[in-house]
Amino acid sequence: MFAPVSVDAVLIAGPTAGGKSAAALALAREIGGAIINTDSMQIYREARILTARPTAEDEAQALHLLYGHVSVNEFYSVGRYCADAARSLDEVRREKRIPIFTGGTGLYFDALTEGLADIPPIPAAIRETARLRREKLGAGAFFEELRARDPETSARLRAGDTQRTLRAFEVLEATGRPLAQWQREKEKPLLAGLKLARFVISPPRDVLHDRINARFEAMLMQGTMEEAARLVDIPAQLPAAKILGRRELLAVRADELSLEEAAAKIQAATRQYAKRQLTWFRNRMADWVWIEDLRLSNILSAMQSHLL
Repeated sequence: MFAPVSVDAVLIAGPTAGGKSAAALALAREIGGAIINTDSMQIYREARILTARPTAEDEAQALHLLYGHVSVNEFYSVGRYCADAARSLDEVRREKRIPIFTGGTGLYFDALTEGLADIPPIPAAIRETARLRREKLGAGAFFEELRARDPETSARLRAGDTQRTLRAFEVLEATGRPLAQWQREKEKPLLAGLKLARFVISPPRDVLHDRINARFEAMLMQGTMEEAARLVDIPAQLPAAKILGRRELLAVRADELSLEEAAAKIQAATRQYAKRQLTWFRNRMADWVWIEDLRLSNILSAMQSHLL
C-alpha cells in the first residue's frame, strides 16, 4: 500500500552527486511514483556511466522515463525535452502514478514550471554558419559581435558558454529577433495549474566534494574508460560533446594525460559544475524546499511531510 499524497507532481533538483536520484527512487517506492528524467546529460544512451544514470537495478524498482533515449549524435533541445516530458507525463498519468521529475538541469525545470519560448526551428544551414563563424573568430570576438547585435541577451551569457552563445546567434539570424525577446513571450508551461511539491537536495559542500571524488573512482571501476572510447567522434557543436570527463579520458587513451592527471581535472570540473548548478538553484529556486540533511531516511521524511 502506497503512502497517500495530495500533490499532482514532485520536482527534485540538486547538484550532481548530491543524492537526488536515490531520494527520488526512495520516494517513488513509498508513494507509487514514476521518475521522469530532468537532466540534460542522462538522456544519452551511450553514456550511462559518465553521466551517472540510474543503474538497471534502480530502474527495475520504479518506472524511469527519458533516460538513455537519445543518441549522443543528435541535437537535443529544451523544446524537444518539453515535448518528450509531456508524453511521459501522459504515460505516468495513465499508469495512475505520481510523476517525480528529477535531475540537475535548471533550464529543464524552468521550462516545465515557467514555460518555453515558442521559437521557430532553426535551419541546419544557419546553425552551421554560426558554428563556423565562432570557430573563425574565436570565442571572445564572436561574443563581442553578438553583444553588439544583441546586448540584452548577451548580458545573461558568458563568452565561454559555447552552446548558449551559439543559440543566441542562431535565433537572431533565423528570426531577426533577440532570444531575450522570444523568452518574454513564453508558452503555457507543462506543469501549469498542478499542485507541485518542489525540493532541492543540497548536501554541505565538503560532503558534496567527497561524493564527487568517490563517484569518479567508482566510475573507473565500472568501465568508464571503455565507455569514453566509444564517444570519440561526437561533433564539437553537439551538446553531448560536453559530457563531463569524456575529453580528459580520451586524452588518457591518446597518452596526452596520465590517469591521475585526468582524474584530478575531471573531479575539479565536476565540482565547478556543481557550483554553477547551485548558483542557478539559489537564484531561480529560492522558494523551493531546500533539504540539506545527509541521511536518506531523513530526506525522505522531509519530502513526505510536504506531500500531504
